[in-house]
Amino acid sequence: MVPVYNVADYVAASLDSILHQPLREVCGIEVIVVDDGSTDGSAEIVKEIAATEPRVTLINQPNCGVSIARQTGIDAATGDLLTFVDPDDILPRDAWSSMVRSLRRTGSDFAVGSAERITIENGEVRRYVTPLMRRNHTRTRLRCRIEDAPLMLADVFVWNKIFRRSFWTDNAITFPERTRYQDQVALTQAFLAARAFDVLPDVVYDWRVRSDFSSATQKRAQVANLVERITTKRQTVELVASAGSPNLMRTLRTEILPIDMWEHFRAAVDPTTEDPDRYWSLLREAVLELWYDAGVPFEETTVPRGQRLMARLVAEDRRDDLADLVTMIDERGPARAIEAFSSRECH
Repeated sequence: MVPVYNVADYVAASLDSILHQPLREVCGIEVIVVDDGSTDGSAEIVKEIAATEPRVTLINQPNCGVSIARQTGIDAATGDLLTFVDPDDILPRDAWSSMVRSLRRTGSDFAVGSAERITIENGEVRRYVTPLMRRNHTRTRLRCRIEDAPLMLADVFVWNKIFRRSFWTDNAITFPERTRYQDQVALTQAFLAARAFDVLPDVVYDWRVRSDFSSATQKRAQVANLVERITTKRQTVELVASAGSPNLMRTLRTEILPIDMWEHFRAAVDPTTEDPDRYWSLLREAVLELWYDAGVPFEETTVPRGQRLMARLVAEDRRDDLADLVTMIDERGPARAIEAFSSRECH
């Protein structure tokens, strides 16, 4: 399932990578593309491809957001298995075979593979795996339950997985509407609902980081971005709390919820940030609510020391000190900056 909105520069290559997947483990594929009201010619590109490629089905709808676009595609799907591709990304040469083989062998509800982030710097392609992705995919683990592998809750991406479609629909897994961070809620639902899932070390997805800074995760300085991120974290906390597992909740608060907060800490003292007073107020409220008021001070999280120090300054309403710390980190590097800042605190 491919949701499309104004990705004319990317969508043809993305679909090409899908259509050239080897079908060693499946008898066929249906590629359902939902154009969500594009205005840049994306739909026309897909229409041309679909005219000569019967495996591609194009559905057009008014702009409703990626969550509704994905749901439209899910409703139209007829196959036994379900997977997702973002239209600005590329699949590796053989993305699906290992996951399909694993599902056939284990009967699990879904399989999860690793992913590499792709950046282009000065014309050179760079590939890397994020630290949590690396930790979660060091070895094969079959028929896992989330209690056995709680850190998998950090794997909040929909596109590096293959689901049994019946599992998805029977458990009414949904993407929250009108938010840039819809994957985390849906994937938390999936991990909590699964009787079993398979974790594989194979790289099954190439995650492109756009150089034009147009992706959702590259707009941290917007108030709306912060609000949506906080809302998603609150929804995730509610879902995990309903599971009644202290172990899962502890993992969520110490290892998963904090991992992207440093970008918002930095944005809070960036001179270009939108409505800085409101941004600071919302950020501070969230830090207090999600960690300190919940009995898990940010100092107990597993993120690097500098990020923990940033959070403490936010919690203590010390915006000027946070700005000083960020400047020191940029000028001296984290270790020397933290040492200098801590020394200043002692005097």
